Amino acid sequence: MKILIVEDEILIARRIGRMCSTILAGLAEITLIGDLADANAYLETNKIDLMILDLNLNGEDGLQILQRFAAESFHTIIVSAQRDKAIDAFDFGVVDFVSKPFEKERLALALDRARARITMGTRQLKFLSVKFKGTLKIVPIADVVFFKGSDIYSEIHLESGELFLHDKSLEQLSQLLSHSFLRIHKSYLVSQSQFEALLRKAGGRHFLRLKNGTELPVGRTRYPELKEKLNWK
Repeated sequence: MKILIVEDEILIARRIGRMCSTILAGLAEITLIGDLADANAYLETNKIDLMILDLNLNGEDGLQILQRFAAESFHTIIVSAQRDKAIDAFDFGVVDFVSKPFEKERLALALDRARARITMGTRQLKFLSVKFKGTLKIVPIADVVFFKGSDIYSEIHLESGELFLHDKSLEQLSQLLSHSFLRIHKSYLVSQSQFEALLRKAGGRHFLRLKNGTELPVGRTRYPELKEKLNWK
């Protein structure tokens, strides 16, 4: 398991690292980083399984990391004295919130929860972060109608009619959002809450009509699963 510990107090960071190594019986590759900028740079170029994050990093808000990497597949445990931010953290799908000061047993419980999710491959995202006019914009997953593949990017189509580009491919998003979205075509990933009707048109082609009236093509290999979903609903 690859673990990134983001903690500005080096003694606490080392203590967390030692605890993780003991709890996981040495089966962890652990990296310690002490500030927001370095953590962002590391996550841009390295894949991890788990991040253990403090929310106060030399006066900067650690939640910025969760916002920036909202669509990444790694899991996060918060270790922080800022209990008032627990609800905000859980909105970003963190596994657990461990309040400082803490004991080894409490961290072990959080690590058990993280390992269970990693093993199951589940991380239910509530937000995506997209670049918009030079800043990061947080987009609630609940507002997304469908994604459309666009080269190496994906278009995000919202209920409001807004459209954003995301730097993950449709395949990557499909893996992250498998609990609530269905791939109906090589180019479309659609929120299951938006399904309305399955249509058959000339030439035996099938389309999915969404609640907003949009009609999207259905791939031949995707049709059986979609038909089953609609019958179930």
